[in-house]
Amino acid sequence: MGIGPSTKETTLHHFRDPLLDVVSEDTDLDLMGILLVGTPDDQADKMLVGTRCAVLAEGMRADGVILSSDGWGNSDVDFANTCEQLGIRGIPVTGLNFNSGPAHFVVENEYMDGIVDINKNEEGVETNVVGENNVVRLDCLKAKALLKLKMRQKDQKLGNKA
Repeated sequence: MGIGPSTKETTLHHFRDPLLDVVSEDTDLDLMGILLVGTPDDQADKMLVGTRCAVLAEGMRADGVILSSDGWGNSDVDFANTCEQLGIRGIPVTGLNFNSGPAHFVVENEYMDGIVDINKNEEGVETNVVGENNVVRLDCLKAKALLKLKMRQKDQKLGNKA
């Protein structure tokens, strides 16, 4: 866990992750797996983990990926790199991340256009209120809808029937 929004998530939240529920109950999607990746300190290692995630998804022939991050700042580097590595391999990607207010992404790229902000605070800042800083079902439904749209657009671009 990083310093930031994750400090407000409870163990029970992790055991009942709404993203897993939303994706696994959708009969249009085939949930291939869940990959947990840490946030290395070293820049070279940050690039390595994102690349390895994308290579793994490519090797599994994933039609799309939803990324979820529970931190900000230093964690944004890993998150952005993973989005980019998936994108350059032609894998549609969306995600869930705390990125509003002063916590906007510290790095961005063209493949981060489907990221859902999980912050619920009107001022866009992290608070000490449980539930304002973590993923909820509605966030996951938005990320899933964005992913399905991106996957459909890719199919149409390639001339496949969606």
